[in-house]
Amino acid sequence: MNLHGKAHKFGDDVNTDYIISGKYKFKTLDMKELAKHVMEDLDPDFYSKVEPGDFIVGGTNFGCGSSREQAPLAIINAHVGAVLAKSFARIFFRNCINTGLPVVECDTDRIDPGDELDIDLAGGRITNVTKGETIDVKPLPGVMITILGDGGLAAHFKKHGGFAL
Repeated sequence: MNLHGKAHKFGDDVNTDYIISGKYKFKTLDMKELAKHVMEDLDPDFYSKVEPGDFIVGGTNFGCGSSREQAPLAIINAHVGAVLAKSFARIFFRNCINTGLPVVECDTDRIDPGDELDIDLAGGRITNVTKGETIDVKPLPGVMITILGDGGLAAHFKKHGGFAL
């Protein structure tokens, strides 16, 4: 699975209320509407700047906070291609895989806002096209790549009639 997009960089400890503010989560379950508010507490113009396939890039502990699936679903509906961070909150990481949002653990220090990135999920490599640098990452297990390729866990089960690798 290969991805290409531009980096939108945020810092450490980006919690799920920064990803999608609680003031919206209780007004609607329409993910297309929630997508318009992704990351707005940290960057009010994020939704107008993000292009399909772009990446959210964080620091450590990305996705901490609540365990609601609205955060990765809103990110998906904002057409973000993947989230890259040094580390993720465990439940957020699992929710991302389950909903079909690629997540990549890597050193994000050398990625700057606006950098153009190519990501090879299976090969465990990010190419920073802007800087001509390569960042090695731990590849996702094959089953996670399959689940992501199928569009998430529910789509994977529908496609395979149960759990299949």
